[in-house]
Amino acid sequence: MYIWILFKREMELVVWMVVLILIVCVMKVMHSSIICYWASPRRIRKIMAKQGVRGPKPRFLIGNILDMASLHSKSTAHDCHSVHHDIVSRLLPHYLLWSKTYGKRFIFWNGVEPRMCLTEPELIKELLLKYSSLSGKSWQQQQGSKHFIGRGLLMANGHDWSHQRHIVAPAFIGDKLKSYAGYMVDCTKQMIASLENSLGNGQREFEIGEYMAKLTADIISRTEFGINYEKGKQIFHLLTLLQNLCARSTRHLWFPGSRFFPSKYNREIKSVKGEVERLLMEIIESRKDCVEMGRSSSYGNDLLGLLLNEMQTKNSGLNLQVIMDECKTFFFTGHDTTALLLTWTMMLLATNPSWQQRIRAQVKQVCNGAPLSIEHLSKLTELKMVINESLRLYPPASMLPRMAFEDIKLGDLVIPKGLSIWIPVLAIHHSPEIWGKDANEFNPERFASKSGAGRQHFIPFAAGPRNCVGQGFALMEANIILAMLISKFNFTISPNYRHAPIVVLTMKPKYGVQILLEPLNHI
Repeated sequence: MYIWILFKREMELVVWMVVLILIVCVMKVMHSSIICYWASPRRIRKIMAKQGVRGPKPRFLIGNILDMASLHSKSTAHDCHSVHHDIVSRLLPHYLLWSKTYGKRFIFWNGVEPRMCLTEPELIKELLLKYSSLSGKSWQQQQGSKHFIGRGLLMANGHDWSHQRHIVAPAFIGDKLKSYAGYMVDCTKQMIASLENSLGNGQREFEIGEYMAKLTADIISRTEFGINYEKGKQIFHLLTLLQNLCARSTRHLWFPGSRFFPSKYNREIKSVKGEVERLLMEIIESRKDCVEMGRSSSYGNDLLGLLLNEMQTKNSGLNLQVIMDECKTFFFTGHDTTALLLTWTMMLLATNPSWQQRIRAQVKQVCNGAPLSIEHLSKLTELKMVINESLRLYPPASMLPRMAFEDIKLGDLVIPKGLSIWIPVLAIHHSPEIWGKDANEFNPERFASKSGAGRQHFIPFAAGPRNCVGQGFALMEANIILAMLISKFNFTISPNYRHAPIVVLTMKPKYGVQILLEPLNHI
């Protein structure tokens, strides 16, 4: 009986301890939630209001999400009546409305995250150059992309970003960058052969976006995984699916705890992410086995090999999850954005045949009958101008976000910790104040000189220390592919093409880009 009484008392004590722990946890969550969902936003709003920066009134928890969704739904309800480039009102209707109402600086709310829109070039330059270590990606951005790119270089902050940048950067400079040109040329030759075969079978119309997506996926797979590129292509297809699923699920991030709900999207995301990481681990384990068994002295010369070699060095700070996240990041940034750059540029060239002729003539003159090589690229100035104009009119990333991790002084503004600054790249690239009256027209001549109007405000790859590490890779790839295509084919826009740019993480043509191809030897 005495033993039973002792046991009962001990059980009561355990129960009370568990209850106490639960109460403490709940109080911590409530305290954190109060700070996150009420105190911090209220503090930021007051600080910015004192400086004259205001915006539309936010609703509890959801902020201005419904306002933005309604404006965007109306602006994209119909396709464009013609192929024109005045697309800011279509893709950033909230920016136009609120900048007219509240001025160039205004605050809007994505759920409980306050975002200040910033378009003043000097302040943007100061933010990107001076405060790169004190600003970065917000929690919402990291949560929205964690499943398909994780905490790779694109989403890393602070010391993690600095360390990862130091490791990855050497893969995209000098001779290492030039070594990828062979993959680009070989893969493009295969795509051209496929197009020629289809033309031989009577096909004339092609959705060029599909071809560009497949081509850039092949190039990325070979660059990143070398001899394992076939498995890399499987990963690419899964990551494309994962990207679309994550884009849909981010609509609900404003709701507390939504990422933990067993929703259809969350279940699918978990399943696809698991398959991606399973395939990545198979490739990584096969590399490790080769080294451990003595069949190879290194993990390879591709990007994955570079990361694995670094992981083995002392105090590298890398682990397998970080390596997988870097691989996924490279797939997204190196494939999706480059494929879109190529697709939009093909659309612009197909609707501007005179520029096709100019580029074709220069390629012929520079190569002088020899196969295109990396040494020729610097001399293809006409093509560079067209690519830059394509990036200006249709930047893959229409917005450039940075969150302040500490209070910072930006020009005449004090930016409080926790405020996200959103730079509307698309609006800046289309601003008549910066680029002139023809800002919404296709005019590559504006890039003929480095000192042309607007050049210092051209930021398709961001600027400063956190600029895109792979921009050299992307531009080399775009130059090679377009030069080879334009040397083989004449192309015009198809009557079936419907001009309807949309944004799903990046700027895409809603229905693809249909062009009519004709071999040059038939003209």
